Amino acid sequence: MKHYEVLFILKPTLTEDEIKERVDFVKEIITKNGGEVASVIEMGARKLAYTIDKYERGVYFVIYFTAPTSLIEELVRNLRYNEDVIRFLTVKYENKKEVAAWEKLSKGIKFSPARAPRKPRKPRVEENIEASQKEEEEVQE
Repeated sequence: MKHYEVLFILKPTLTEDEIKERVDFVKEIITKNGGEVASVIEMGARKLAYTIDKYERGVYFVIYFTAPTSLIEELVRNLRYNEDVIRFLTVKYENKKEVAAWEKLSKGIKFSPARAPRKPRKPRVEENIEASQKEEEEVQE
């Protein structure tokens, strides 16, 4: 089974109960088709970057799940025809680094890519000359 994430934006005019129903509907699609939901993260109502279908705001949700590849087609089909979903995006995590990131994100841990430790900077030739001249001056005094 592959690791996936689906981000979708719901209409801001929905009530709390309607929002919960839509999220449960998406989770149900995933589980009925052989997937397993790892976590659901509600990002809350946010301003959209641009107006979509006359809406300037939307309620964001991210669901992390594992599933066979055949499930994605069914999930996309259902999200596309749901009128309450303004936009959605499905992301597949493939290699080991991405799956490790998926593990952290699905547990709610903020992901920051590992940085390679910096190598100490080699002094430039001019700095070596200046340093040796200062040492000579100190020795002469």
